[in-house]
Amino acid sequence: ENLLNEAALLAARKNLKVITMAEIKEANYKVMMGPEKKSRVISDKEKRLTAYHEAGHAIAVRLVSTTMKVDRVTIIPSGRAGGFTSYKPDEDRQYTTKAQLIEQIIVSLGGRAAEELMLGEISTGAASDLKHANNIARNMITKYGMSEKLGNLIFGDENDEIFIGRDFGHTRNYSEEVAAEIDKEVKRIIDTAYEKTLNILRENINKLHKIAEVLLEKEKIEGAEFEEIFANA
Repeated sequence: ENLLNEAALLAARKNLKVITMAEIKEANYKVMMGPEKKSRVISDKEKRLTAYHEAGHAIAVRLVSTTMKVDRVTIIPSGRAGGFTSYKPDEDRQYTTKAQLIEQIIVSLGGRAAEELMLGEISTGAASDLKHANNIARNMITKYGMSEKLGNLIFGDENDEIFIGRDFGHTRNYSEEVAAEIDKEVKRIIDTAYEKTLNILRENINKLHKIAEVLLEKEKIEGAEFEEIFANA
């Protein structure tokens, strides 16, 4: 309801008699990410960092993901984000494989890796990406039995939760030794994925530069234009 209301407002501003998919797409971003904050003053240094960060995500999606394609890359602040890379699945899926979860981790780490490669430092802008990547890796070990060392075992049970919505309320059903092993496995997954991400961006450094350059100039790139830039860079 909220989505179509926003789309109707956008259509009205354009003096359209019908709501098209273009308005629905814009409304979707507004509802999900918050309104664009074009008036926010951003320094050139921060803008450059954001451009490379988002370009890193986009290239990771394009080269690694077997299920997703880039829909939009922007460095215009919206909601609490300084910019974002949106990608969508090529088809509906009910299950996710281990390889696809690794792909998601690599995509999440793309921004941080680009910052490190291009600017020689990392920022707090990658905080939510890191949280997402770590959550996926930990779930792989504790929920999905995808650990090479721990095998077909799962650890912890949502039914053991004492305080709803609070992780510290869980009753742990495994030893300190196993907990340490889980941490090692999570670190191994994240570290391996990060090295792959760095290598992918190093091998496609010209594309990274070009996409960041276009973002600094135009601030927003749609999926079809991204594909064109990627192919010609």
